[in-house]
Amino acid sequence: MNDALEFALEPLLETGERPDQAALWCLSNLNREEAERVHDVWTRLPPDLRAEATSWLVSMAEADFTLDFSGIFRMAMEDQDERVREAAIEGLWEEEDVRLVPRLAQCLREDESVSVRAAAARSLGRFVLLGELEKIRSGPREMAYEVLLEAHQAEDEDIEVQRRALESLAYVSDDAVVTSIRESYKSPVEKMRISAVCAMGRSADTSWEQDVQRELYSTNPKMRHEAARACGELQVSEAVSMLEELAEDTDTEVQQTAIWALGQIGGDRARQVLEHYCGVDDEALRSAAEAAVREFEFLHGDLEEMFANLDKEIPW
Repeated sequence: MNDALEFALEPLLETGERPDQAALWCLSNLNREEAERVHDVWTRLPPDLRAEATSWLVSMAEADFTLDFSGIFRMAMEDQDERVREAAIEGLWEEEDVRLVPRLAQCLREDESVSVRAAAARSLGRFVLLGELEKIRSGPREMAYEVLLEAHQAEDEDIEVQRRALESLAYVSDDAVVTSIRESYKSPVEKMRISAVCAMGRSADTSWEQDVQRELYSTNPKMRHEAARACGELQVSEAVSMLEELAEDTDTEVQQTAIWALGQIGGDRARQVLEHYCGVDDEALRSAAEAAVREFEFLHGDLEEMFANLDKEIPW
């Protein structure tokens, strides 16, 4: 075992303290021998520390795409602690290895933890989408689809799992999924209705446009967030004025999602709104607008013209 790996594992094993972040980099791209050594140490750590360590690695991987802790996360999927299993599944969010599908399907069907089953349902959506884009074989896609539909329709399943399964199924446009979205939107449970709106956006089905626009006026910020995102995904041009209003919402996440959606939709007024927010003092909103500008250019062109107009007065 190399010295760097020893330097990362020793504080965990002997003191339970977090090593320096730089030391944890050596846990990326492990070979078989190194993975076996980590497993030996991992199994001797107390549950709270295993959960905390997994969360550290997830955060690091999200911040730096060059880091690959998949070896750790795959091992952690077998952990006895549900917090570790859930974090491990979340940590594999970019993995496109179809060999994960049977294990995630098993988690969704059999894990005793609601949070782990919900995480598995979210993760399987990636493989449904890859299947719809014909980037993976049909077998893994069918397995993911079937177990998700089973989980969504299971009457004895927790609603958190049911709704996450629906969101992952939304990339498929068959009758079963369309019916599930429609019925879920009528649910007396608000969380399920929110997931139905999320699914409407992912579906790329413009027949849902009026429904998602209606929810932009919801009193629930989570619903407004999903409705704004759905308007962007469906490129609902009629929603531009409403999204402009939501850019001033009391909820920060709703504001940023509305700005993102304007970049997806495009058009002159959307461009003017984005130009305005590229010049505001609020750093979060300005960053959201700048990212939306890049999306605007990718989807609709005119990036140079947008920045040329930043100093012009915009009517409000």
